Amino acid sequence: MAQQSSRSDSPVITTQAIVYYNFNIVKSNFITISSRSLSGMQAIPVSVEVCIQYASPGIRIVGLPDAEVKEARERVRAAITNSGWKFPNDKRIIVNLAPADLPKDSGRFDLPIALAILAATDQIPEPQWHDYEFAGELSLNGDVRAIRGALAMCIASYRQNPHKIWILPHESALEAALLPDATIYSANHLNDVVQHFLKPETHPLTKALAPKFNTKLNHSLCLNDVKGQDDAKLALEIASSGGHNLLLQGPPGTGKSMLAHRLASILPPPTLEQSLEIVAIYSIAGKSLEAIWQQRPTRHPHHSASVAALIGGGTPPHPGEISLSHHGVLFLDEILEFPRIALEALREPIETGYIALSRANFQTEFPAKFQLIATMNPCPCGYAGCIQPECKCSSEQIARYRAKLSGPLKDRMDLLVHTPMLPSEILLSPESNTSEKSETVRARCTEVRQRCIQRQGKSNAELTERELANNLDITGEAMQIVHKATKKWAWTNRSIHRTLRVARTIADIAHSHSITEAHIQQAIHFRVSEI
Repeated sequence: MAQQSSRSDSPVITTQAIVYYNFNIVKSNFITISSRSLSGMQAIPVSVEVCIQYASPGIRIVGLPDAEVKEARERVRAAITNSGWKFPNDKRIIVNLAPADLPKDSGRFDLPIALAILAATDQIPEPQWHDYEFAGELSLNGDVRAIRGALAMCIASYRQNPHKIWILPHESALEAALLPDATIYSANHLNDVVQHFLKPETHPLTKALAPKFNTKLNHSLCLNDVKGQDDAKLALEIASSGGHNLLLQGPPGTGKSMLAHRLASILPPPTLEQSLEIVAIYSIAGKSLEAIWQQRPTRHPHHSASVAALIGGGTPPHPGEISLSHHGVLFLDEILEFPRIALEALREPIETGYIALSRANFQTEFPAKFQLIATMNPCPCGYAGCIQPECKCSSEQIARYRAKLSGPLKDRMDLLVHTPMLPSEILLSPESNTSEKSETVRARCTEVRQRCIQRQGKSNAELTERELANNLDITGEAMQIVHKATKKWAWTNRSIHRTLRVARTIADIAHSHSITEAHIQQAIHFRVSEI
C-alpha cells in the first residue's frame, strides 16, 4: 500500500510545479514604440518592443544590436533611476528591435527603450504611440543627447506620413526642423518627455523651430583675382551654368588651382530640396550644418585619400567625399597623384549619380551627383610643351605619366582646357586684368541654370540621352560638324553626348534656342583642347 501511495503522489506534485512555472512566464506587459534606423541614407522604420515578465531578473536587447545598442541597458537603467523613476530590477525585460534582420547601431534607441519600459510598468500612461516617433541617446543622469542623421530620419518619416510627430534631442530637433511643415518637438531631459505625456497641459514640450542660418554667399575668392586665362574662365562659366565636369591642364604656376578654387564663387544656389539632401548627408556624417545650408558644397580631398575616403564605407557605412560633394563640386588637385584604384572608383557614380556600397554584412546607397573639377600637369616635371623652362622628361615618361588618367575616366570629362604660361606683361600690369567679378558671372550662371530647369527639370549635364534628344534643337550644319569631329577623333558615344550637352549650355548662355555651328565648334574646342 505504501508503495502505491508513493507512486500516485509523485506525478501530482510534478504537474503542479509545471503549471505554476508556466503561469508566471505567461504573465507580462507589452509596449511598442516607433523609431528608425539608418542604413546609408535610408531611414528604415524600427519597432521598439518591450516586454516585462515575472521571471528571472535582467534586461536583454535582441534584434541585431551592435555594441553601442547593447550598452543601452546600463544607460537606460541609470537614466530612469536618476530621473526619479523606478526601474523594474526584479523583473525580466526583453527589448526587441524589429525587424530582426536589420543591423542596429548608435544610441538613438535609448529614449524609446526608456519610455517603453516606463509605460510597460504603468509609470506613464500609454498615449497614442502610433502618432509619435522617438530617437535620442540618454546620459546617465537622464539628459537627452544629440544623434546623427536626425534630418534624414524625419525626411523619410514625413514622406511616409506627414502627420507623424517626432520627439528628438534639442540639437537634433533644430536640425530636423529645417524640414518645412514637419512637427518636431525638442527635449533636453527624459523627464521633459515623461511630463509631456503625464501633464500635457502644464508641461508640454516645445515645438522646434528651424535655426536662422546665414544663407548669404560669402566667398573671399573672386574670379577677378586671376589675370589672363580667358579661355579657362569661359570654361568655368560653362561648367557652372550646365553642371559639367572640367579638367584644367598646364604647367605649374599657371593658375589651375586658383581657377578651380574660384568655381564655388560662381555656382548657382541649390534649391530647397537639394539643400535638404545636402544637409541630411552632412548630418549623417556628423558635420556642421550651418556653413553648408543653402550652399553648394566644395570638397577638395588630399591626393593621399583612400578609396573608402572618396566613395564611402566603414561599419556602419559613412558617406565619402563624393557624397559630401552631392549637388556640389569635388575638386581633385593634381589628379594624377591620386591612386589609380581610387580614381577608377569614380567612374560609376559620375554616370549614375549615386554610389552603391556592397559589403559582406550590408548593402546601401549614398547619393553622389557631384561636379568633378580636376587639375593636372602635362608631364612629371610639369613643363612639357614649354620653351622655357625646358622639359627634361622622355616621351616614355610622359606617356606613362598621362596614362595614370585612364581613357574611360578622361572620357567622362566634359571640358578639357589648357592653361598656358603667360608673359610677365600680363601678370604684372594692373591694366591687364579686365575679367568680371564672380558676382556678375554667378548671376549669369544662375539665370542659365534656372532656364534649364524650367525647360527640362534639371541641368544640362544631368540630361539622359533621350532627354538630350528632346531638348537639343541643333541645326543641320552644326550636326554635320559633329559627324566630322566624331570621325576625326574617333569619339565614343559618351564623348558625342557630352559634347552636345556642353553645346546646349553654350547656346543657353548665348540665349539661343537652337545649337548653331558656332556653339558646336566652341564645344569641340573645349573637348580637344590638350597639350
